[in-house]
Amino acid sequence: MFKNPFSFNGRIRRKEYGISFIIYVIFIYGPKILIVLNGIDISVENLTHINFVISIPTVYFFMAQGAKRCHDIGKSGWYQLIPFYAIYLLFADSHDGENEYGLNPKGIGNDTAYDSLIDSIGK
Repeated sequence: MFKNPFSFNGRIRRKEYGISFIIYVIFIYGPKILIVLNGIDISVENLTHINFVISIPTVYFFMAQGAKRCHDIGKSGWYQLIPFYAIYLLFADSHDGENEYGLNPKGIGNDTAYDSLIDSIGK
């Protein structure tokens, strides 16, 4: 799990995407919640800078994970830009076997892909 979290290539399971979703929410909303709960006196300008610095790698990470999850269901990574598609990705089942983005991360249906690979190499 999380072998290449910032890569847009490959496929990931729902479990890894769900954990990525939780990490995203914590990093985007966590600092704001902590500041409010602790009553820290911080200027709006400093809060804006802090949020900006935290959000760049966090959004990139979540977009990469979303693209890999789209690949797992056989779609282009651009589909994640559709509003509320991230929620659909949490529940959609992956395609069995190999598709144009790689092997199934669950291993279901990969037998035919391995057989063709063995045949091309030679037994």
